This record gives sequence, C-alpha cells and structure tokens, in this order.
Amino acid sequence: MTTRPARTKLGTIGPTTSALGLGCMGMSDLYGPADETESIATLRAALDAGVTLLDTGDFYGMGHNELLIHDALRGRDRADVQISVKFGAQRGPDSSWLGYDASPAATKTALAYTLRRLRTDYIDIYRPARLDPNVPIEETVGAIADLVKAGYVRHIGLSEVGADTLRRAAAAHPISDLQIEYSLISRSLEHEVLPTARELGIGITAYGVLSRGLLSGHWTNDRAIGATDFRGFSPRFQGDNLTHNLNLVEALRTIAEAKGVSVAQVAIAWVASRGEDIVPLVGARRRDRLAEALGALDVTLTQADLDAIEAAVPAGAAAGDRYAAAQMAHLDSEH
Repeated sequence: MTTRPARTKLGTIGPTTSALGLGCMGMSDLYGPADETESIATLRAALDAGVTLLDTGDFYGMGHNELLIHDALRGRDRADVQISVKFGAQRGPDSSWLGYDASPAATKTALAYTLRRLRTDYIDIYRPARLDPNVPIEETVGAIADLVKAGYVRHIGLSEVGADTLRRAAAAHPISDLQIEYSLISRSLEHEVLPTARELGIGITAYGVLSRGLLSGHWTNDRAIGATDFRGFSPRFQGDNLTHNLNLVEALRTIAEAKGVSVAQVAIAWVASRGEDIVPLVGARRRDRLAEALGALDVTLTQADLDAIEAAVPAGAAAGDRYAAAQMAHLDSEH
C-alpha cells in the first residue's frame, strides 16, 4: 500500500496539485496500441489514489485522449482535478507531423475544441506544445491571457522552451510551470532552464521520467517495437545505443535491489528528489504500472543513495539524443 500523494503548488502562482501527475499520451497515441478499458480504469485508479494532475494534448490521438479523460472523469467533481492541455501540434490524417501553429487565432480555436471534447468550462493549465518559430511567444501567451481573462483558462504553462523564451513569456504574463523532459538520462535543463525557472518562480512538470520505458527496468534488448510506436525511431532505443543504455539500467537495478524497490521507483524518486518545485509525470497505461509508480512516493533517497545513483548514471551518460534529429530541431529548450 502506498501513501496518498502529497500536495504541492506549481510555481508561485500555479494551482495546487498532487506531487505526482499522470501523463496520458500513451493511452491514445505514439506507444502503439492501448486498451481503452484499461486506460480508463487506470485513470480512475489514479484519481482514487489521490493523483489530481492529468496531462494531455489535443493532438494525442487527435482528440481521443481528451475524450478518454472525459469518460474517466464522469461522475467526479471537476474541481478536484487539474487538467493540463498542450496544443499547437499540427498533424495529418495519416498521423504525420506537419509543424506547429500557436498563432492567437489557432490558440483560441484549439481551446474551443478542447473544451467541447472534455465537456468542461475551463482548463487548469493551457500551454503550447512547442515554441512556434513563426509566432513571437508574447503573442501566444497574450492569446492565452485573453482566455484567462474570459475564464476559459486558469493558468498559462509552457513546454520545452529555453531560458530566454521563458523570460520573455514570463514578462508578458505570469507562468505557472514549464513542462520539460527530465530524467536521469535527460538532464540538459539543469544548465540554464531550471535555474531560470526557479529565479522566475516557475514550477517544473517533468515528463519522460522513465525515458519512455527505457528506465523502467522492464525493457529488454530483444523487445519488438510496433510500427506505430515512435520509440522505433528514437536514437536511444537503437542498436548499440540501446545496449549501452540498458547497461546503465542494470547499474541502477543494483541500487534499487539493495533498497528493496524497483528500478522505476528509484528513477521516479530521483526526479522527485531534485526539488519540491518539480512534479514528475508518469506515463502509466495500466493499473499495475501505476501502482508501481505510486510506490516511488514511499522511496526516500539518502545522500549515499544519490551519490551511488550519480556514479551509476552520471549526467550525460546516455547514448543517443532523446528525439530523432527532426524532432530535436523543434526543441527551443535544446538551443
């Protein structure tokens, strides 16, 4: 049995949420087929366990994920849940990626569809999925600020932006949190982005804490990757890179076993240990994986544990980038 997730505040002006959030993308898209019944059961189990922060995107399954969350929330008190929505990614009917549109008109149109799919009057945190290179961040933030004033959005968030963009956005309107990948093998934000966010009082919602399953302790070198699973194109899951990265996982397993916990629990606990302003998002698609992730809340890492983890998986230890080159090019946070 795990303890009920503690509550925390996202940045200085953000909402109060659970200390662990649920990332819902994999229930609809990008990791291959998912069981819809099990997805809804997992969402409800998370809510029953005290998880209140649900993260989604309007392009996850082209609205499917939002409809799924609506089904899971049926009969629940909307005020007990914080829904974070990303928008702006443009996709074709064949699921191809066509770029980003975070212009003011597109921002407001996207929200209108999101509100309808979720059957809600407001979104707790609304954020562009990536920086639109054709639209100044001040214009995108200004459009969301209009939606805040109108009561359709409670807080403005950002995703995968760099320190300079973060400053410009915060100057235009208070920002609750920055959603960005953060794990033992994805630590580039520690150089500039994280210090800037802390200076500005902006929280961090950390996705990819298990590096898309790579750090889960359940991945194997011979695991088949389906045609609709984007990990088949991820450099960290390819050939010698995968072998190298799984060796890091085995080093982490030694530490986990000594503590009597799982590899995934150590990896999640490590992200949580980086600061009270960081909320890990776990991408569990099944109730058993959710239960394992919630168990990380009971893991206390001593300084000796942290030193051992750092020695086993030092910063920069991973082989391969976290995305393929075309996707890396869209990450303002990496430039």
